[in-house]
Amino acid sequence: MTDINLTSANEIKAVFPYLRVKDAATAIAFYVQAFGARELFRLSEPNGRIGHAELAIGNATLMLSDEYPEHDILGPQSLGGTGTSIHLHVVNTDAVADRAVAAGATLVREPMDQFYGERSCSIRDPFGHEWSVGQEIEKVSHEEIQRRFTALCS
Repeated sequence: MTDINLTSANEIKAVFPYLRVKDAATAIAFYVQAFGARELFRLSEPNGRIGHAELAIGNATLMLSDEYPEHDILGPQSLGGTGTSIHLHVVNTDAVADRAVAAGATLVREPMDQFYGERSCSIRDPFGHEWSVGQEIEKVSHEEIQRRFTALCS
């Protein structure tokens, strides 16, 4: 484990995912329908382009904006994919996955019970972002997760 400079770490109050998307207004509507998001704030240009929006999903805040190609602010659709995934910890993985797919998401990996004690799946939203959806099904220590992972890799 890496040493952390506690002075710097204490200065960080929160981490917010910030998504860049084509058609932020449609993305907001999708996140409301698929994940039960609640819109907190929207900053729009007169032409409708969204410069910043904040959504509440569970106890987290998700920020997003439309693409701004003139400032190299591009989303996964323009970049040809994403290198990140946002994890939603939920009560019922299958129900959330079904709701997201019904709202227009693509199921990337079916819900399955995993060695690390979650039932999880992966979905891709219509804007190219990947979401991992998981629910705890078993309390597993880090040591046991490592043991199981090592066994899977052998």
